[in-house]
Amino acid sequence: MEESGFKHVSVLLAECLEQLKIRPGGIYVDGTLGGAGHSCHIAAALTEPGRLIGIDQDADAVRAAKERLMPYQERVLVVRNNYCNIREVLEKEGIEAVDGILLDLGVSSYQLDTPGRGFSYREDAPLDMRMDDRQEKTAKDIINGYSEQELYRVIRDYGEDNFAKNIAKHIVRARQEKTIETTFELNEVIRAAIPAKVRAKAGHPSKRTFQAVRIELNRELEVLAASLDTMIDLLAPGGRLCIITFHSLEDRIVKTSFRRNENPCTCPPDFPVCVCKKKPKGVQITKKPILPSEKEMEENPRSKSAKLRVFEKRTCMTDKERQRHI
Repeated sequence: MEESGFKHVSVLLAECLEQLKIRPGGIYVDGTLGGAGHSCHIAAALTEPGRLIGIDQDADAVRAAKERLMPYQERVLVVRNNYCNIREVLEKEGIEAVDGILLDLGVSSYQLDTPGRGFSYREDAPLDMRMDDRQEKTAKDIINGYSEQELYRVIRDYGEDNFAKNIAKHIVRARQEKTIETTFELNEVIRAAIPAKVRAKAGHPSKRTFQAVRIELNRELEVLAASLDTMIDLLAPGGRLCIITFHSLEDRIVKTSFRRNENPCTCPPDFPVCVCKKKPKGVQITKKPILPSEKEMEENPRSKSAKLRVFEKRTCMTDKERQRHI
């Protein structure tokens, strides 16, 4: 796919379309629109009065998506926003409930491969990494402004790097001599912080730190955790929330949220009757995540870490389903 220079291969496309169970007259939201890879197929399956609301905070993605979705423009609305504001977006359109919501949490090929965006450690570029260029703060501000302890926390928690403490120490030492301005300058600092024998065996030494800084800058995990309950609440009965994650931190948040919404009871296990009165909002369709096929992983290596989890909204539980929550 390539429109307006925006390239992205849709991961788990067939699986997402199957799990969304698209009704021609339904209302669907793609909260991470990107270049509209998934959304084109959703829009193509809709007929009047069906609607697709596409949301993305990236200006390049919005331009590309509008171009690609042009054949379906009468039933598609593209909004530049963050999916955490989904309720406000839908309220503005007079929509109270939707039949499906999709999130693909992967960074697009366009964002990774465009040097000026500063997402990739393989291209020399200014330290940017903003998903939304209306935001003032950049990766450069984090690298040069956070304390050593704050950098350690970010790299440890979001990059899960065993050398987080040493990397943070090297960053602070390097920036005392000169502001760290570019991706390659940061690469050199990280490289010096990791033992040579480890670098020889592992992948690129900057991978985990770049991931960590990007997550921190764009508040990716914070936004995800804060949005899931709202999305489930916005589903119509039978509606489905489909989320594709790409690393364990995201997947853990989604899995925990789905479990809690399926079984929200906080009563002690030995209570004979539920007294907290918290009711299940639905069920996890995927007890174990759906993974890409061998063929897809071969054709698109970036799909290898993808996991799809699905939650279905249900207001009327069967006796068997209700028994599981007692």
